[in-house]
Amino acid sequence: MASSRFQIQPDESVLLRVTHSNIKSFSAEIRFSLQSSVEAVKDKLWRKCGTSVNSMQLELYDDANSKISNLTDDSRPLGFYSPFDGYRLHIIDLDPSSVTAGGWLEDISSVEKYSISEEAYDKRDGTFRKFKEKMAAQNPSAFAPKITDDYMEDLCANIKVGDRCEIDPGEKRGVVKYVGRAESLAPGFWVGVQFDEPFGKHDGMVKGVRYFDSPPLHGAMIRPDKVKVGDYPERDPFEEEEI
Repeated sequence: MASSRFQIQPDESVLLRVTHSNIKSFSAEIRFSLQSSVEAVKDKLWRKCGTSVNSMQLELYDDANSKISNLTDDSRPLGFYSPFDGYRLHIIDLDPSSVTAGGWLEDISSVEKYSISEEAYDKRDGTFRKFKEKMAAQNPSAFAPKITDDYMEDLCANIKVGDRCEIDPGEKRGVVKYVGRAESLAPGFWVGVQFDEPFGKHDGMVKGVRYFDSPPLHGAMIRPDKVKVGDYPERDPFEEEEI
């Protein structure tokens, strides 16, 4: 029996920060079930911000504010897109006549503003501040300084375009086609690899930027610590495995 690509437990959920394209002041922390479909997530958000489900486009960003993906398939469960606690879900309202358009929902000049002291906020449970404190205690490295532009540059010293290589883990082999920074990806250095077999994700173009040329689904951008260069021969695809 074929197994599914992923399995989500019924009680698994994620706490996301939600922002809105038209309502700049809108920011909410909302917990979602990973089993909920994207359409169900949109319906839940519609009740909170006023943007209709059919006019709503969702984008997922990580805690470093790097875009992870567009949630384009309403039938997929939220867990398919691999969100984690603290990630940001951004709502884009595509309807120019939406109730959120024009910014009038943000005109709160005549509304008495609610405020809370730092001392009172610190005493509250279930806030994002308490969540961050808990996560920092459990995993201090997660709140270390952000990735710099020269991240892993030293590991590229012995990696050159044209080198044969093997990717760890997975032992997928190929040839180095690019070494350097990638403006359309996270900061730091990357290695562009053309796999011998269609194990990749693209043809050397990532988010509209071409870094190298390869056959479709043979290209991948990989961090240097995962790339081992050497005399790796191309595997014979017809070679039988030992039993």
